[in-house]
Amino acid sequence: MKTFTVEQICELLQGELEGSTRQIITGPEQLEYATSVQISFIGNRKFFPLWEKSKACAAIITNTIKGEPGEGRAFVRVKNADLAMAQLLELFMPEPPLFEHPIHPTAVIHPTAEIGKGSRIGAGCYVGPNTRLGENVTLYPNVTILDNCTIGSATVIWSGTVIRERCVVGDNCLFNLNVSIGGDGFGYRPSADGRELVKIPHIGNVVIGNGVELGSGVCIDRGKFSSTVLGDGTKIDNLVQIGHNSRTGRFCMMAGNSGLAGSVTLGDGVIVGGSASISDHVTLGNGVLVGGGSGVMNDVPDGGKVLGYPATDAREMLKQWVALRKLAKEG
Repeated sequence: MKTFTVEQICELLQGELEGSTRQIITGPEQLEYATSVQISFIGNRKFFPLWEKSKACAAIITNTIKGEPGEGRAFVRVKNADLAMAQLLELFMPEPPLFEHPIHPTAVIHPTAEIGKGSRIGAGCYVGPNTRLGENVTLYPNVTILDNCTIGSATVIWSGTVIRERCVVGDNCLFNLNVSIGGDGFGYRPSADGRELVKIPHIGNVVIGNGVELGSGVCIDRGKFSSTVLGDGTKIDNLVQIGHNSRTGRFCMMAGNSGLAGSVTLGDGVIVGGSASISDHVTLGNGVLVGGGSGVMNDVPDGGKVLGYPATDAREMLKQWVALRKLAKEG
């Protein structure tokens, strides 16, 4: 078990220590559930009352929040408690699952595949013909990577993930459980006689930039003609669908159960709330915010904030909701 004193944590975070505690800290925990040997976080003034009831011996606190730690307890004051929390969680991060063999005997690797130095491949994995893994790639058990793929260095891919043929993944990516990369897009047209649906082939691929993280159950369809693209640094939550030929800019974020239809374009820094959906061929400019549960059917310019179904300017939508409530009360 990793343990630290509050002084060691303060030094690591380059914070300012207020108060003191003799407890040896065994880990972080949220205020409501922390024990007397755990440290917690206060990033917003509204959570300070929870500190007064908490058993935590110490807390990392944003330095603009007023208050005292109390007897036998300590604050580590920092500029941004949320960012400091990320540092501390990394400090207490448990060791990842062990690999008994760098390449497990049950893994199937095609003779033409190239495996970079330091890479680890777990039980039951498959690496197809002419596929290349960079250095220090980690494939946990039962990952499938088909023909002619490229996986960048230091990328980690968890169990159950399937990457289909000709897809490209950048460096330092993290794919959680059961991700699907490069499946066929959803494309059908009625036949000439109207008696069946004709499947439209998708002959493109998926190209994923550096530093991209995908949650469990994310599905990214291959392009119909060229590529479906995720820009560098993009972070996608669980159960998100990315349609064929969609493109995201850099450092976009999509919360759980949201989705892009085909040929959607996101600029840099776009944030899509949970369960929001973006209609096909829509473009969202740089820095656009889409509220949770919204349905976006039209383009949104740079910096726009939209909300509702169908989505419109967030302030306008809030005014409409207030007006509807007033009408309901008057009725």
